[in-house]
Amino acid sequence: IAGIVLTVGMAVDANVLIFARIREELKEKDPQTAIRDGFSRAFITIFDANVTTLIAALILYVIGTGPVKGFAITLSIGIVTSMFTAIMCTRAMVNLVYGNKNVKELKI
Repeated sequence: IAGIVLTVGMAVDANVLIFARIREELKEKDPQTAIRDGFSRAFITIFDANVTTLIAALILYVIGTGPVKGFAITLSIGIVTSMFTAIMCTRAMVNLVYGNKNVKELKI
């Protein structure tokens, strides 16, 4: 259960980071450019955080026993899923909503 809770927390953090970056970009750019640049700026931070957590999970799996290995496996699966969701699915949903529309204002 701890691995799932940690994964959900990291998924929420990734999406908050994405939308914070988009909001920062909106101060200087039009909404379409802000969305693109916001995702680009957030990607490296999300990627680094998830890779670091995966390395920690790998170490836990190698040196751990029983429940610790289970935690490491759950955490690894959750992190990979979370990263895919934050980067691919969130971007797809934002593009679906705002797509090629000429948006004057972005409500986040």
